Amino acid sequence: MSAIAECVVAFIFGSVVGLLVQRSRFCNTAALRDAILFKSYRNTKALLVAMMILTIGFTGFMTLGAGHPLDFDVGANQFVGLFLFGIGMVLAGACTVSTWVKTGEGNVGALWALVCTFIGMFLFSIAWSWNYWPPAPASMTGEPNLPALQLGFANARTLQDKLGIPAIAFGLVQVAVLFGIYRAILRKEMAQHVRHEQAAAADALETPPAEPKVKVLASRWG
Repeated sequence: MSAIAECVVAFIFGSVVGLLVQRSRFCNTAALRDAILFKSYRNTKALLVAMMILTIGFTGFMTLGAGHPLDFDVGANQFVGLFLFGIGMVLAGACTVSTWVKTGEGNVGALWALVCTFIGMFLFSIAWSWNYWPPAPASMTGEPNLPALQLGFANARTLQDKLGIPAIAFGLVQVAVLFGIYRAILRKEMAQHVRHEQAAAADALETPPAEPKVKVLASRWG
């Protein structure tokens, strides 16, 4: 595929994804923030479904021997970086994807968040050229290295290579866990709906019936 064809495919794919995100109002930040703070699980359910689909796709490709995933060590640096990035998303009120969408809609705050994201990435790329902590590249061997706070590679393909078990097996286990969380959310939403209906019914019983309009008019005009 030529460079022009790749650009055209990327443009079409990005446009379709952007349209879907814009119309659905999907946001990774809202998927967690709304569930924790507001007990609203609309985006959470969408995120779980996306994770299940991606898990099956990734592990299926690994089982068939297709795909070229990047290998990188998982360690304390990932946990700290993701935690800081999560705080930034909550403060910005959107994830990176929805920030792009809001910027396209004319949201000035989202535009500033996007600009600051680019600035932060640029500054980090400069610092990465001379500051490798944590950890030092020599400690990133792919194997657990606890003194360097590195846990090694951790994905289904690694387990497939080491244990000889197809990656799809580990993917199905993860999908089962995600589906269990999805079902738990559905049960919680159903319980919330039942409590809401019960509260509405109780309010209706406690509220005295309104006086007929004829009597009200008669009392006004004597």
